[in-house]
Amino acid sequence: MMRRRGMGVVGTAVVVGGAAHYGAKKANQSAAADEQAQQAAYEQGMAAAQQAAPAPAAPAEDDPMAEVQKLAEMHTAGILTDEEFAAAKAKALGI
Repeated sequence: MMRRRGMGVVGTAVVVGGAAHYGAKKANQSAAADEQAQQAAYEQGMAAAQQAAPAPAAPAEDDPMAEVQKLAEMHTAGILTDEEFAAAKAKALGI
């Protein structure tokens, strides 16, 4: 009776299947670790952005151009007369 050498078809299938399972398990673990690292980096970035973001600047009350624009809108709407508009504009511009 002749003996076969090696593992044979079934033995090879078991080894390959085991290696494939182990490789897939490691790949899943690595993917989960990568996802956790990305989530942590995202959260750190968001925290840094919230701390670094300056508060929105309040509109300057004494901005002469903004005041003149408001006066012009009021003049166009008919709220101010020509004389009132001219006087308020001169006051806003410091003339």
